[in-house]
Amino acid sequence: METLKREFLNLLDKDVEFRYAVAGYLGLSEILKRLDALAEEQIRLREEQTKIWMEIGKLREEQTRLAEEQVRLREEQTKIWDEIAKVWEEIKALREEQTRLREDMIAGFKRHDEEIAKLREDMIAGFRRHDEEIARLREDMIAGFKRHDEEIAKLREDMIEGFRLLRRHIDALGARWGIVSEEAFREGLRGLLKRDFGFRVEKWIKRDEQGFVYGYPSDVDIDVAVHDGKIILIEVKSHIDNEDVYNFRRKCEFYRIMEGREPERRIIVTPYADEEALKTAEKLGIEVYTKI
Repeated sequence: METLKREFLNLLDKDVEFRYAVAGYLGLSEILKRLDALAEEQIRLREEQTKIWMEIGKLREEQTRLAEEQVRLREEQTKIWDEIAKVWEEIKALREEQTRLREDMIAGFKRHDEEIAKLREDMIAGFRRHDEEIARLREDMIAGFKRHDEEIAKLREDMIEGFRLLRRHIDALGARWGIVSEEAFREGLRGLLKRDFGFRVEKWIKRDEQGFVYGYPSDVDIDVAVHDGKIILIEVKSHIDNEDVYNFRRKCEFYRIMEGREPERRIIVTPYADEEALKTAEKLGIEVYTKI
């Protein structure tokens, strides 16, 4: 092998044609290698180019999609701007309406203040008139109460004097009480009350369907004396007990309910009354006259 190498080198040194032939062979081999490398590189480049074109296709599709999306967004934006323009118009109309309402409210508040001021003046004047009326009414009431007290005092004096006269007449009739009836006794006393007291005595009779007085339906009668416009209810009996007092009280209440008028006084006139009846009458506010 060493010998062969030396001969090969010797030929290359001495034989020009051989040297060129070897050089050419070596150059062609390198060229072929390079061509193979270039072919492989070209295949790789084509594969890369194919990938690039595929990516470009994808990018174009994405660009197309983005362009369509941009068009859609522009349309949406246009719609939004149109809606915003409508909203601004509505806001403008609302502001104008709000301004008008504010002006109306200011004018209304002004009228309201004027009316309140006028009403306050009217109320002050009304309260002043009311105070004057109250003062005048108070004076009239005081004078009326004074006249009423004077009339009551006079009525009391007249009744006391009348009962004194009545006593004299009853004393004259005393001998007959044992033989005359209850109704005759009552009629005699009614006549004396009218003649000597000046009382206008009337018999009041109403049907008590609910049994308010006696507990069962019955006719209820009571003597009503009218003196100076005042109502006095009178019961005239030859004798009273506790039950008679309660019956008279219920008859007076029945009269008040039926007639709607409150009697000034409730009086029982009798020559004799049980002690218990007198206590009950005092408790119920009923006047009993026995010593007449």
